[in-house]
Amino acid sequence: PAVIPDSTTSALELIRSQPSQYVVASFAGKKYILTPRDLLTVPRLRDVKVGDVLQLDEIHELGSREYTLRGNPVIPPSRVQVEATVVEHTKGTMEYIFKKKRRKGYQKTIQHKQPYTRLRIGDIEIPIAQS
Repeated sequence: PAVIPDSTTSALELIRSQPSQYVVASFAGKKYILTPRDLLTVPRLRDVKVGDVLQLDEIHELGSREYTLRGNPVIPPSRVQVEATVVEHTKGTMEYIFKKKRRKGYQKTIQHKQPYTRLRIGDIEIPIAQS
């Protein structure tokens, strides 16, 4: 039989008791489904260095295999905390852009690599609420 929690605190307790959790968080303008120890590749973050620890503050959903808690629109940072550590700054694969104008003899190839930042997601911490 399914247990239906009557409050947010009891829902957090049920999710905490599950063996694995996930979060849906906004980072750099996009939403990602994240679990602990995930490696997340996002567009380059210019103001961070390798080894910096970032706090994910826009968490839209927290869940486990059996229970899900959705924010309206986000879950407050006092209820759930997720940290991400900057692992590296890297570049993607070579991209080729070919430009041509018909019958004019104009041809041009532009090559570039998109810069990315890699983040390692830490543990999902659900603090115990003080009543």
